[in-house]
Amino acid sequence: MKEKVVLITGASSGIGRASAKLFAENGATVVAVGRSEAELTSLQTETADLAGSLKPRLADVTETSQIDRLMTEIGDSFGQIDVLVNSAGIIKSGTIESTTLDDWDKMLDVNLRSVFYVCQRALPMLEASKGNIVNVSSVTGTRAFPGVLAYCVSKAAIDQLTRCMALELAGRGIRVNAVNPGVVETNLHKRGGMPPEDYAKFLENAAKTHPIGRAGQPSEVAELIYFLASQKAQWITGATYAIDGGRAETCAR
Repeated sequence: MKEKVVLITGASSGIGRASAKLFAENGATVVAVGRSEAELTSLQTETADLAGSLKPRLADVTETSQIDRLMTEIGDSFGQIDVLVNSAGIIKSGTIESTTLDDWDKMLDVNLRSVFYVCQRALPMLEASKGNIVNVSSVTGTRAFPGVLAYCVSKAAIDQLTRCMALELAGRGIRVNAVNPGVVETNLHKRGGMPPEDYAKFLENAAKTHPIGRAGQPSEVAELIYFLASQKAQWITGATYAIDGGRAETCAR
């Protein structure tokens, strides 16, 4: 990844943060996008001695004007994007009856609409570099789970967006893939409103719902993202890769 420019959204925590570290370790210039200035500053400190460099950028991916500004800054400062990792996402519990229209809109806005727009705006620089995109989806994109209706829909849409973009962009030298994690130990659920004591039980239950017997770690998902973005995956596009401890192979429970 030396001399490569990698744009990562949702880089202030979880899978995005782990990915930013991994790309920086391997020599990339990482444009790390997030909404928490404190978390981005700490990430920059943690990566200061690595082979690459980290460039924090505060931005809300749901605000098109902020994405426009970000792309202009990247073009002016670096002149290229070689890898785009769309990792920003939110979750909130809700059924067909309890999900409010506002919650539905927020989930689709962050998890789907922002990915579409970031990809659209990054295309000219990705085409110039013959770069690639890796979207962070979920096991809920391929399997139905009760109680997280809008989240499941948003991730299923990400999988289809990935396939459609891959088909459209292959002739222009741009690869597009997605990763579909199971339960991963991040702040996603707690930020979605799950109390700490319930989250502890949720992780304990992951030992039963994931055949491998545990939840995943952000660094494990980051390794798959890195592989898909690397030259070793040059013949892979339109793929949605399960990385879920076998969760997708089980019945909902």
